[in-house]
Amino acid sequence: MIGGLVLAAGAATRFGSAKQLAELDGMPLLEHAVRTMAQAPGVGRSVVVLGAEADEVRRRVPLHGVTPVFCARWEEGQSASLASGLAALGDCEAVVVTLGDQPRLAAASFERVLASRGDGLAVRATYGGLPGHPVLLESELFGRLRNVTGDHGARNLLRSVGTVDVQCDDLGGGEDVDSPDQLAALCA
Repeated sequence: MIGGLVLAAGAATRFGSAKQLAELDGMPLLEHAVRTMAQAPGVGRSVVVLGAEADEVRRRVPLHGVTPVFCARWEEGQSASLASGLAALGDCEAVVVTLGDQPRLAAASFERVLASRGDGLAVRATYGGLPGHPVLLESELFGRLRNVTGDHGARNLLRSVGTVDVQCDDLGGGEDVDSPDQLAALCA
């Protein structure tokens, strides 16, 4: 089974408030990501990792069948959230990962990344030649990924294993929302 993992545990300090709850097109920002994960072709059981404002996020964001997982160490950075999600999906043969602040990510990008499975231990979408999401991680990487730290540890590991890049420029949606200005630009 291919698991799905949405990372959404951060405090959104650059955004200035809980961006998981910020509205875009009449729904919370995080709902866009979990809805896309729930609809992604080829993805089975999915989890969303929560941390900061977890209770409020659970109350206000419809999760579309994606199971919430709480990361007690969310303040340690994205790597701690990744470790929590991988632990919850440890029985999967691979996991496809995305971020909760990428509301325009296309379900077709998951399909494209999954179609390249088997070419390496990790496969990731690229946009304009830059690495993005979704990222597919084979189970052989789970143990090593649980031991990375900070917000960049997983990137360094992915470089070392020769990640397969899959162009998704034509699908759009690779942008993160890190500030109110970026959210306003998506609304425009």
